[in-house]
Amino acid sequence: MKITSTNPATGDTRALEIDETTPQQVNDAARDARRALDALGARPLTWRVELLRAMADELVHDASQLVSIAGDETALPEARLRGELARTAFQLRFFADVVADGSFLAASIDEATESPMGPLPDLRRVRVPVGPVAVFGSSNFPFAFSVPGGDTASALAAGCPVLIKAHPAHPATSAATFAALSRAAARLGAPEHTLSLVFGLEAGGALVDAPEVAAVGFTGSPGVGQALWARANARPTPIAFYGELGSANPLVVTEGAANERAAEIGVGAAASFTLGAGQFCTKPGLLFVPAGSSGDELVRALAAELESSGSFTMLSSGIADNFRRGALGFEHEGHATLLYGGALGEGARTSARLFEVDATRFAAEAALRAECFGPAAIVVRYASSEQLRTALLAAEPALTFTAHLGDDDPDARWLLELGAERAGRVLVNGYPTGVGVSWSMHHGGPWPSTTAPWATSVGAAAIERWLRPVTFQSVPDELLPPALRSANPLSIPRRVNGRIELPS
Repeated sequence: MKITSTNPATGDTRALEIDETTPQQVNDAARDARRALDALGARPLTWRVELLRAMADELVHDASQLVSIAGDETALPEARLRGELARTAFQLRFFADVVADGSFLAASIDEATESPMGPLPDLRRVRVPVGPVAVFGSSNFPFAFSVPGGDTASALAAGCPVLIKAHPAHPATSAATFAALSRAAARLGAPEHTLSLVFGLEAGGALVDAPEVAAVGFTGSPGVGQALWARANARPTPIAFYGELGSANPLVVTEGAANERAAEIGVGAAASFTLGAGQFCTKPGLLFVPAGSSGDELVRALAAELESSGSFTMLSSGIADNFRRGALGFEHEGHATLLYGGALGEGARTSARLFEVDATRFAAEAALRAECFGPAAIVVRYASSEQLRTALLAAEPALTFTAHLGDDDPDARWLLELGAERAGRVLVNGYPTGVGVSWSMHHGGPWPSTTAPWATSVGAAAIERWLRPVTFQSVPDELLPPALRSANPLSIPRRVNGRIELPS
């Protein structure tokens, strides 16, 4: 069956010259990827650096074409797509820097010595590639979290072949970006089958089942993610499944902050939860606002800002349908009050929705706690710190936790401590929708926001998902991996006899 591409703005659909990938083809691709693993791992780190940078160059070279194709498949504006593509190229180059640094290998050497336990042999530990990695592209970022995105970049940086499942919302974009990556791989003489691309629902399940696949990276809906996670764990040999599933992301405004800058926060919150039609995993969907006049002012500013937002084209009619069901569920099942609501629309078109509920009802109504992917938010009004704490504990753990604080705010410390317990990133006096690519970023969180709260899908530590440690005991120097040889031929940071040693 041919893969089809749909323009969400017009509803026009066209068949592509791409066939759905059969389960047998997926299995063949996984076996080919496994054969590529050893050849890829044998390449020097300097070659891996060049590969990632070459891939970034090819994406930049094709920028105009890629942005045009993605615009037709996502209805995202050109400026947003160009910015996202630039971020994606930066991300590839960033992981080239991570590889060049070498500390991701966590090389550690303990030379043979006497100890209170008796003689200890020579022990040397390093991280090695886990094996072929399956990556599921997401709907909302056709570049940065899709075929050339962070999971692909970090897996290649780790030395793993990658098999990518194209997202059905942007198949032509997936094929075009894959072509750019493949050109770079060919130009650098990468082992054959370093990269593969598959299409279709059946292919996704087959990828998780393929015996040669060693780990999975997934960004998408909770339902699909949980089904694939269960499938990964039901295999004869279970594998790691790193799923980013969904998050309502609390944003708390203290009374002190509302007294100082209510209108400013209201305007900023409106811009944050409607950015990209609310189709960001870090969208603040729960806005905790104090009762009283300053809180009322904030909510008025929030609603007034939405009045000028107009309608939105979402990424697909299916995503818009799910949004409409979620928004209606807040009102009917959760008994929230609708403060602002444009037409829910049809097809991929819809409008923002703003709801209000008191903190006591929020704590009692499970229907109000789940993520509603799209331009909707719930204002939770609280009358005391105790009421706020109870409501926050009722909310699901999340990717982010934001606190808007006043000067010398008495609630600051406990709020940040609670946020650190229940989210992967804690912000003060900002908005969580942007996720920077850096050495210190953590993009993850406790269940149900992710399946692995210790892992991140953004930032330098994302590479750690695709590595496993191996200790070599009493192995002759010439047989050791280069990272562990005594002369440190890779010139990387290492821990030697308990002390960090930097290359000279």
